[in-house]
Amino acid sequence: MGAFSGIFGIVYVFLMTRSRERMAMIERGVDASIFSGNNSISPTLKFGMLFVGIAIGMIVGDVLHDYYGISKVTSFLSMVFLFGGLSLIANFVIEHRLSKKK
Repeated sequence: MGAFSGIFGIVYVFLMTRSRERMAMIERGVDASIFSGNNSISPTLKFGMLFVGIAIGMIVGDVLHDYYGISKVTSFLSMVFLFGGLSLIANFVIEHRLSKKK
C-alpha cells in the first residue's frame, strides 16, 4: 500500500509541477508548440523497429545460452538491450534522413 501511495505521490507532484511550469510559460508568451512532445515522423516505425530488435535480441540471447554456455539472464538481458538500442539508433538515422528530404 505504501509503494502505491508513493508512486501516486510522485506522479501527482510531477504532473502538477509540469502544469504550473506550462502555465507560467504561457503567461509569459512563450510559443505553445514546444508542448506537443511528439516530434517523431512515424511513431509506429519506432515501436515496430524496437519490438523487432527486442525479438532478435531474445533469439540471439537464446543462441548464446544454448551454444556458448553463457548464463541465461546475462545473455538475454544483454542481447535485448543491445538489439533494442541498435534498432532505436537505426530509427533515428532513418527519421533524420527523412526529415532532411522534407
